[in-house]
Amino acid sequence: MTEFAAILSTPGVQEVCVLRPHTPGRLGFMAYHGGNLELQTDVIAAAAAERSGASYYGVLQPVPMREHLPSIKVRPAESERLAAFIEHVDVVITIHGFGRRGMFSALLLGGNNRPLAHHVGGALQRALPAYDIVTDLETIPKKLRGLHIDNPVNLPRQAGVQIELPPRVRGSSPMWWDWEGPGLTPHTISLIDGLVEAATTWPNEPR
Repeated sequence: MTEFAAILSTPGVQEVCVLRPHTPGRLGFMAYHGGNLELQTDVIAAAAAERSGASYYGVLQPVPMREHLPSIKVRPAESERLAAFIEHVDVVITIHGFGRRGMFSALLLGGNNRPLAHHVGGALQRALPAYDIVTDLETIPKKLRGLHIDNPVNLPRQAGVQIELPPRVRGSSPMWWDWEGPGLTPHTISLIDGLVEAATTWPNEPR
């Protein structure tokens, strides 16, 4: 059994696939490091997908599971749901979490669809003006650029953009120690607003 298949077969792991037909450009959101692994990534991706009418694929790990599988090992050949998602969408926005000293307010936009990255980056900059929205690949750490051809973000027909989110914008940093809600933190809500704007205004390119 492969590593990805092993994760999917682990008790408590949820694999979610929602295919929606009418989003501009047949766009989808992914968060396959969700649940207890990269906190709130699945919540953000699912909310943005639902609000924008986009498709969604997520893998949610339960507490206390934290099995980080490199993206290139997340393969459609090992999941009928992932294969169906990749076949259904033309472009994708993949949501990840990261944490690096000196980059606590930076959102990194990698992936091979650079026009989409700049489009999403503009929407996020309007929604989160206090954050550094990074679309220049040369300034993104190599391991976070999402350029490998086997990375799921690059498998749809027109590839996609990989967004690396720091803990602060996901509501999981010490900055929010006294946040009692209700709901998501204001920064996370603004992030989702920006993603929804990007998804609903992406041009419907010919397929």
